[in-house]
Amino acid sequence: MTSTPYTLICGLEIHAELKTHSKMFCGCKNDPFHAKDPNIHTCPVCLGMPGALPVANRTAIEWVLKLGLALNCTVNLFSKFDRKHYFYPDLPKGYQISQYDIPFCENGYLKTPEGRVRIRRIHLEEDTAKLQHTTIGDAEVSLIDFNRSSVPLVEVVSEPDIKSPLQAKLYAKKIRQVLRFLDVADCDMEQGGMRLEANISVQSEDERTAQQLPAYKVEVKNINSFRFLEQAIAFEVPRQTKVRESGALPIQETRGFNPTRGETFSQRTKEEAEDYRYFPDPDLPPVRFTAEYIETLQSTIPELPDAVLERLETTYGVESRFADSFVESPSDAQWLESMCEEAQRVQIKPNDVVSALRNKKINGSANDEPKIILQRYQALTAVSDISEAEVISAVKTVMTANPDAVAKYQAGDLKVLGFFMGQVMRELGKKVDANEIRAILQKVLN
Repeated sequence: MTSTPYTLICGLEIHAELKTHSKMFCGCKNDPFHAKDPNIHTCPVCLGMPGALPVANRTAIEWVLKLGLALNCTVNLFSKFDRKHYFYPDLPKGYQISQYDIPFCENGYLKTPEGRVRIRRIHLEEDTAKLQHTTIGDAEVSLIDFNRSSVPLVEVVSEPDIKSPLQAKLYAKKIRQVLRFLDVADCDMEQGGMRLEANISVQSEDERTAQQLPAYKVEVKNINSFRFLEQAIAFEVPRQTKVRESGALPIQETRGFNPTRGETFSQRTKEEAEDYRYFPDPDLPPVRFTAEYIETLQSTIPELPDAVLERLETTYGVESRFADSFVESPSDAQWLESMCEEAQRVQIKPNDVVSALRNKKINGSANDEPKIILQRYQALTAVSDISEAEVISAVKTVMTANPDAVAKYQAGDLKVLGFFMGQVMRELGKKVDANEIRAILQKVLN
């Protein structure tokens, strides 16, 4: 009896800290990563003191609306903030100010090379304080730094449209590109400025036929690397498939990812929305927008990564698969375009240079002047001035070392010619015109 095939069905929740000057609901400085000491950018509001009243950060709201428009979302002209209740040391109020049923943005999408991913919602909330687990004397303790408490945090929630670990990675990277192009977030993943969470299930053939989602999902939280995201999903698929093939459903739970072992591990059972006891925050008034205001915001959105890549291909013939990794920010894209413009001016194909950079044949980054990159490319592709006698000598050396290949060629196996060309170039140790080598090879071998 053959087992029923199971396929991945996955959605992502992506959190990014916005780089506003002040925090989300108070006037404290928003700079958790560069603070000289713990707990210096704090006040009664972000410390959760009784009676302290929050005031929403207008710039943070505006930036989230721009993100939603950039990701093809519908903006809700009426929205509100809600209280999400849970108890943990990094949340002094006992609740987080977030959004529940009326987020700022809904129903968008983002194209990836592996297919389109729909975006369910984009909402705005406050970040929590940061826990540091350490040892003082002989005691293991947890210290709390409230510099991060109430930093504005945007969350982008996708639909479960992701069908492979690679697509998850590409989608998450494109979200980071858009955030950086809008200049609303630095997305420093090592410091926690952008965090990834994957909701993972495996779907049976019967469920796919019925267009029915699995009756469970496993959330892998707090992933801080695109590579780790890809690895975590790749690990979960066979783990969950094994459980389902036994006739059971995987436990609906929250898991972490151990990058050293390349495995996920159980943390706690998964909460449902009811567990958070959402209700509208009574200290924050609802937020209303006009259609005219949204149109004004739309007009301020800069050229986005996909448009840049399309223009590079149209103007300079640069394929997106080579250029994409060099369009991580507007400054990177500007550097790449200036290099392509210079390459075209000196009659070098820009696509060849970008391909050489992408495939590590030459080194280069936005710190290098375009002319330096082109000099490296020209050195790579320069054809040496070499005599026919030198080439013939190299050919004879290669033939002597490979009598079997000579016999194959002389027996009619012309595919061996490519092998000989590679060996002769290696013997010469320099770039030589391929047509010249081929002509001499054919002359000597025959």
